Amino acid sequence: MKELDLKSFLDEKADRYNRIEFIDDDPIQIPHRFTLKQDREISGFLAATIAWGNRKSIIKDAEKMLALMDHTPFDFVVNATVKEIDSIPDGSVHRTFNSEDFKFFLRALQRIYRQNDSMETLFLTEDEEFNFYHALERFRKVFLNDEAHRAMKHVSSTYKNSAAKRLMMFLRWMVRQDKKGVDFGIWKKLNPTHLSIPLDVHSGNIARQLGLLQRKQNDWKAVEELDVHLRRFNPTDPAVYDFALFGLGVSDDLQ
Repeated sequence: MKELDLKSFLDEKADRYNRIEFIDDDPIQIPHRFTLKQDREISGFLAATIAWGNRKSIIKDAEKMLALMDHTPFDFVVNATVKEIDSIPDGSVHRTFNSEDFKFFLRALQRIYRQNDSMETLFLTEDEEFNFYHALERFRKVFLNDEAHRAMKHVSSTYKNSAAKRLMMFLRWMVRQDKKGVDFGIWKKLNPTHLSIPLDVHSGNIARQLGLLQRKQNDWKAVEELDVHLRRFNPTDPAVYDFALFGLGVSDDLQ
């Protein structure tokens, strides 16, 4: 497929899947339940953190976390006592993300929100940076606060060549200026042109079938290889193609 034809094909698929109906079966429905910016940030970050596996299970387990926060994420994070966080029952929250991980995340978020009005400031890019490679690592360092904990495996490191799929999905939700009502675009200090798609097995396989990706591993090097094509197709909104590649991966609709 010629490049112009491929762009038209992907634009059509992105338009097909980037619709308000997309929310119903996607983890992004979790932050869509809130109107307060900080509620959307916290619930979105937690939902994105467990976004692997079956989407129904992801949503169900994200709802479990909301219930443990009394369905008021920001208020709970800022005001919860040590005893309230420690009293969260032991057990699995979502697959390998367990209650100890959840408690660690709550403590980290509490520290962050007691010092910042928004998580946005932790993801700011610096001059001459054209993607979130360094910003994601800076966020990781602040979030983990030099503490060795089993939860650290749930915060991907781009410096270790991770595609950081779940963090990139969270950034897409918060940063991308979406006129279709799916992504929020509430972080105005971050540039949507710096976004990459949340690369996973499905989107990676579709990208390879379309000739957009040669690298076999779904890692950060693959993200940057894919960026070259997608930013040429749409320099101002490259992450829109996440809808196309994800939708094609789910529907197997390469027609």
